[in-house]
Amino acid sequence: MLILQILLNAIVLGSLYACIAAGFSLVWGVLNVINLMHGSFIVLGSYLAWGAYNALGLAPWTSLLIAAPLFFSFGYAIQRGVLNRVIAAPVLVTLTLTFGLDLMLNNAMLVAFKADYRQLVLEPSLGALSMGSLVVPTDRIVATIFSLLLTLALFLVLRRSRVGRAIVAVRMDRDAARLMGVDVPSIYATAFGLGAAMAGCAGVLLAMIFPISPIASGSYLGKAFVVCVLGGLGSVPGAVVGGLFLGIVESFGSLALGPEHAVTLSFALLIVFLIVRPQGLLGKQGFE
Repeated sequence: MLILQILLNAIVLGSLYACIAAGFSLVWGVLNVINLMHGSFIVLGSYLAWGAYNALGLAPWTSLLIAAPLFFSFGYAIQRGVLNRVIAAPVLVTLTLTFGLDLMLNNAMLVAFKADYRQLVLEPSLGALSMGSLVVPTDRIVATIFSLLLTLALFLVLRRSRVGRAIVAVRMDRDAARLMGVDVPSIYATAFGLGAAMAGCAGVLLAMIFPISPIASGSYLGKAFVVCVLGGLGSVPGAVVGGLFLGIVESFGSLALGPEHAVTLSFALLIVFLIVRPQGLLGKQGFE
């Protein structure tokens, strides 16, 4: 039963990883921008959930209704007002720019909230679901369900909506999409906004489980990198597969080697995939 308990924990962790990475993968795959602000967006979403609960009594899943449009607007404005000016520059330029913006955002959070860890504690507690000897906290089940629903929603937007099809068209061939009448700068901003919205919503869900601090942003960004490499760049299903795969590897690896080696396992797996299968589990070789 211990193996089944660890597997359930791995599914919870992997679902959250998928939600963390889906927006990051979208921005990287469509805009060819490695958004180093992604981890700070996640932490800011966690602070939003924490503040909304303590000040207004809003449950974290209700805060998603605030986080999604708020972070979308924030991301859209950053892309349209700042990143669009250098979008055609080499990737090192946009990487440096997002690095600088991340420093500003992260330090602003340090000034506002300090580096102390905070915890969103629901009162009354949601309790736990027991199935024989298996026990899963209800807040983790809720976070898992909403993570998968958000990831599915992003997938459906990309597959079923006109904006989604325009995003995919720009990803496949920007110049051809422009000739077909697609407003490429607007689509870039929309894709970046969706990535920011996914990050903010992921932060809201993570606040139900993990402590909140600006210094956690680097860890979340690292997880997004690893999941993108494992699953395949620009693929929402790839983010799900990569997230679940990483969750399983970390959970069972922690059992075998100890929890202190979870990060080491993640980046060791990243190196192996970059050497053996750089396109990821669901990616296509040679596709950019």
